[in-house]
Amino acid sequence: MKLKRSSKSEGSLSTTTPSSVNVTGKNQMKIKTKFGLLAGCLIFACAAYSMAQGNSTHNSENGQAVHEHASSATLVQLVRKGTKQYIDVNNATAAGYGPFLGCVAGTDHGAMGVHYVNPTLLGNLTLDPSQPQALIYEPAGGKMILVGVEFILDSESWLAANNNTSPVLDGQVFNFVGFPNRFSINSFFELHVWAWRDNPQGAFVDWNNDVTCAGE
Repeated sequence: MKLKRSSKSEGSLSTTTPSSVNVTGKNQMKIKTKFGLLAGCLIFACAAYSMAQGNSTHNSENGQAVHEHASSATLVQLVRKGTKQYIDVNNATAAGYGPFLGCVAGTDHGAMGVHYVNPTLLGNLTLDPSQPQALIYEPAGGKMILVGVEFILDSESWLAANNNTSPVLDGQVFNFVGFPNRFSINSFFELHVWAWRDNPQGAFVDWNNDVTCAGE
């Protein structure tokens, strides 16, 4: 069988075709059958690839969620380990912490409690799970019950010392509170960690619905 090159413009893909091909009806049926099987295989392969990609994305998202949860649990545990001595409020005052502004309650839900602030830590930009700038207590039955901590950093000082980068502690980015604010203090970064009282809204959410100022 002689072959001849198809006449196509220069630079295009050159193909060869038989000079004469006698395709019978039977052969046409075989060709159609083969193309049908090939198309079916391609469709199956594409579907399998799509499912694999979907499972990969789902597993990736689940992995990220597990990682974030693990990170949250790690910081909570680090804070608990580093502040357990302050379960007794007398140890807090002996370490330089003192009450500031009384018990802070939310306008529509939850509370923060009484903040015991350490002025030394507040002024030196300390970022350490065991040295929060404030300890948070819930007043109840004439006692102070440790429920959480708050890390507080003066925003202007922090940004100047850290190349205008927001503070992050064990993967948790701090919230920015501008001036003016309810505390009448300069703008600051803050992060609550409810290490000693579960918060239904999350371990790092400012307000805790399970904390109250009713016992003040």
